[in-house]
Amino acid sequence: MPTTPTRELIPVLQVAIGPVILISGIGLLLLTLTNRFGRAVDRSRQLAHEMRDLPDSGRQRLARQVEILYRRAGLIRLSIIMAAGSVLLASVLIIALFLTALLKLEVGLLISLLFIACMVSLIVSLVAFIRDIHLSLVALKLELGDPTKG
Repeated sequence: MPTTPTRELIPVLQVAIGPVILISGIGLLLLTLTNRFGRAVDRSRQLAHEMRDLPDSGRQRLARQVEILYRRAGLIRLSIIMAAGSVLLASVLIIALFLTALLKLEVGLLISLLFIACMVSLIVSLVAFIRDIHLSLVALKLELGDPTKG
């Protein structure tokens, strides 16, 4: 198998920098998401423990908060899965870029589809993240009572 000269790989390295930076940024997003997921789970456990010692009227309020936390955890899980999928697709994209150069293949459509899938996955992750943030404010409003009243 003939080798590919280094000068032909340099442009591939330059093109691969974009997906590498994307992976790094998504890594920070994943760090944030896993932290939020852990906090939602811990808070749910805390509220479940508190519910055992309350009368029925107090339990209903906490049960609504636990329900919101459960929905939030589901959204965060979706966001984590989609962000991780985006990293996976970006990694496959980098491999495809190098294989294209090494094997002298024309797979522009494949590379384009991988990049589009990577971006769609990231967008879904971010939408779920935004929805989680909204639900966290709903839970806060429930915990504090309606601050717009009185």
